[in-house]
Amino acid sequence: MFSYIRPAVIFIAIFTLLTGIIYPLALTGVSQLIVASQANGSLIRRDGHVVGSALIGQTFTSDRYFHGRPSAAGKAGYDAMASSGSNLGPLSKSLMERVRADVSTLPQAGASVIPADAVTTSASGLDPDISQAFAALQITRVAAARGVPEDRVRDIVNKQTDRPSLGFAGEPRVNVLLLNLALDEAFKAGAG
Repeated sequence: MFSYIRPAVIFIAIFTLLTGIIYPLALTGVSQLIVASQANGSLIRRDGHVVGSALIGQTFTSDRYFHGRPSAAGKAGYDAMASSGSNLGPLSKSLMERVRADVSTLPQAGASVIPADAVTTSASGLDPDISQAFAALQITRVAAARGVPEDRVRDIVNKQTDRPSLGFAGEPRVNVLLLNLALDEAFKAGAG
């Protein structure tokens, strides 16, 4: 009987070593050599400190900053430990009330249509990007709060807009963290 168990134990040990240790270490090593920034979470650093990730949204509430889309991840939103959508169906009364409340807080000046991402959450609740239309809806508020011309803010939004992949796949999008950091850089004390 031991002659049947011994090969099974040996194969378990070998495959555990291969698939549980050697393979993950090899992939980690290769990814560190080829795409180190992405392998380490696409972290954004300013003045030697990590301020966020280009892949995970954050909550911005000051009028001086562009705001991301609503998040259902955690109680305060953008909680990576509670990543999820709201799971509310399109006919949900709770969802309709939340969307109405979100629409009522948005500036309506010149907007004939409210962008969907201004009032809907992403599937993960962690989306770091907003549409150009949602960014455009916020330009007046951000410029007024910073005391700078709208055209300057609009130029920064345009420079921070990522075009569709391969020129056609997806929609133009703006990473909120990178946009807000670009605003801070452009409008430092005395630079505005």
